[in-house]
Amino acid sequence: MNPLIRVIPAFLVRFFAKPYVAGDSLQKAMDVVHGLHRERGLVATLDLLAEDIHTEERAHANRDTYLRMVDAIAASPLSAAARPTLSMKPSSYTIHPMQRGGDARGTREAIFAIVEHARSKGVLTTVDMEGRQWTDYTLRLLQELHAAGHSDVGCVLQTRLDRTERDLDALPKGIRVRVVIGIYREPADVAVTDKVTMKERLLTLSEKLLRRGHYVEFATHDDGYVRRFLDEVVPRVGAGKDRYEVQMLYGVPRDRFLADLRSKGVTARLYVPFALGWDMAIQYLRRRLDEFPAMALLVTKNLFLRR
Repeated sequence: MNPLIRVIPAFLVRFFAKPYVAGDSLQKAMDVVHGLHRERGLVATLDLLAEDIHTEERAHANRDTYLRMVDAIAASPLSAAARPTLSMKPSSYTIHPMQRGGDARGTREAIFAIVEHARSKGVLTTVDMEGRQWTDYTLRLLQELHAAGHSDVGCVLQTRLDRTERDLDALPKGIRVRVVIGIYREPADVAVTDKVTMKERLLTLSEKLLRRGHYVEFATHDDGYVRRFLDEVVPRVGAGKDRYEVQMLYGVPRDRFLADLRSKGVTARLYVPFALGWDMAIQYLRRRLDEFPAMALLVTKNLFLRR
């Protein structure tokens, strides 16, 4: 991470990035989800910001919060098609994370518990992909989940990693795949650092996934690459609108573009993170600022436009 981002006081990080987090409670997050669908016809995927934990109590609390999230979604008045999905980060359930040389103890049991509860309630889930240290573990976990009958669990692939194209062969058959650049900075010996190359890979990998029968969640804020996906990749493959969707981050100002997608019948989903306390959101917000420094300028501009 950029050292300058690390030294920004937490209160400033919160100020500049607050529009990108749907509050500090599950109820606030559900209110956002309902509002997005009611007012703009958008669906969502809901994520609890709870990384870099240090106590077993927190790990268990994160698991229990996800179980409550499943119940809240199942009780929602939204139709099955409009319900939010759930995104889960493996590091949220262990004090032995892979990025610190751990074995992710407790993660498998927590995710299986959440997935099993979600399946019983008809709620779709996705296991997020974190830094490179988690890649092999996450792919094995997804294979286990699908082998156990949880074929509705989706995954995430990051185009910045050089290994990702090879990892297509390790995916369970027919799994939903969110294709992203990824917000974890990686060394040059395992990843590309050029944004154009990362974005070109979005198109290449999405086409390969569609041809292999996967449902593709094309996730980027670059309007031009979304258009290329829809105008070049989708027709070339012959994929119907039931084979893909476009995803963006909650809070990023793309209202007109998203409305245009919806008018064309394209499913548009926002990634909606929330926290149970702003302290747990700060690390995520710092990564977003590091990956997208213009965020601070955009937020400031939006504040003035609202006045």
